[in-house]
Amino acid sequence: MSDIRGMYDPGAARGERLRRYTAGALQVAAVTAAYYVSAKIGLQQQLVRGQVTPLWPPTGIALVVLLLWGLRMWPGIALGAFVVNVMLGPSILPVLAIAAGNTLAPICAYVLLRRVGFRTALDRLRDALALVFLGALGGMLISATLGTAVLVASSALAARDFWPTWSVWWTGDAMGVLVIAPLLLAARTARWPRGTPVLRWAEAVALLGGTAAVAVVATHSSVELLFLVVPFLIWAAFRFQLVGAAPCVLIASVIAIDAGADGAGPFSGHDLLAKMVVLQAFNGTVSLTALLLSAVITEQNRTLREIEEACERLTEALYRLAPDETFDHWPSSRRGRPDHQKGHRS
Repeated sequence: MSDIRGMYDPGAARGERLRRYTAGALQVAAVTAAYYVSAKIGLQQQLVRGQVTPLWPPTGIALVVLLLWGLRMWPGIALGAFVVNVMLGPSILPVLAIAAGNTLAPICAYVLLRRVGFRTALDRLRDALALVFLGALGGMLISATLGTAVLVASSALAARDFWPTWSVWWTGDAMGVLVIAPLLLAARTARWPRGTPVLRWAEAVALLGGTAAVAVVATHSSVELLFLVVPFLIWAAFRFQLVGAAPCVLIASVIAIDAGADGAGPFSGHDLLAKMVVLQAFNGTVSLTALLLSAVITEQNRTLREIEEACERLTEALYRLAPDETFDHWPSSRRGRPDHQKGHRS
C-alpha cells in the first residue's frame, strides 16, 4: 500500500490539471482575439448599419477552430462575437441574440461537416462539396436569419430592409467560410518548398499577380468581364492545388467585394439586393471552381501515387518469388529491377 501511495503524487496531479486549464484558457483567449481582429478587418466594407458586411472572416476562423480543436472552443467564439457586437449595438438583448446566432452558425456547420465525414485536408471532391453547401451556404443561414430578424424586431431596421440586409449578412458569413476556411486549412498543411526551381516561383508570382490584375479590370469595367478570373483559378488548381487556389480566391473575392461596395463596374446601377446577388454569384463561382478542381486534382494525384506504389510492391514481390531466369527474358523496359537486386535471389 505504501508503494502505491508513493507512486501517486497529488501535487503533480494538480499541477497537470492546472497546466491543462491554463492551456485551454489561452486557446480560448486566442480564438477570441482572432475573432475580434478579423471582425474589425471585415467591418471595413460594411454596407448596413456599420455592422453587416459582404465578407465576414470570423465565420471561417470559427469553423476552422472547431474543426481542429473541437466543440470545446465554442466559448472563445461566443465571447468574440459578443465583444464585437456589443460595440455595434443596438442594445444588450439584441446583441446577445446576434452573438448567439454568430456562435450557433459555425457550430451547426461543424456538426453537419462531421456527420458527412469531412476531412480538413480537402483532398476529396466530397469534402469540397460539403464545405460549400453544408458549411457555407447551409450553416450560415442561421446567423443571417437570426441576426436580421433581431435587428428588425428591435426597430434597428425597417421591415422593408429585411431581405436586402439578410442577403448581405448571408453573403458575408458564407464568403467567410468559402474564402477564409480553405486558406487557413491549406496554410496549416503547407510546407516551405526546398529546391524549388526559379521558374516555379516565377509561375506562382505571375499567377497571383495576374489574378489580381484581371480581377481589378473585370470588376471595374462597364463590360461584363467577370468570367476572365476563372482561367486563373483553373491554372492555380491544376498547378498548385489548394495551396495556390485558396490565395487566388481570396484576392479575387476581396477585389470584387470592394467593387461591389463602391458600386463599380458590373455592380453599378443596382440596388443593394441586386449587388449582393451578383457578388454572391461571382464569389460562389470562383470558390466552387477552385475548391472542386483542387480536390479533384489532389484526389487523382493521390490515386496515381497509390497505383505506382502498388506496382512497385508487386514488382518487388515477383523478384523475390520468381527465378532470375524469368526476368532475364523480359525487355529492359519491363524489368525495372533495381541494379542492387540483379543476380540475387531471396
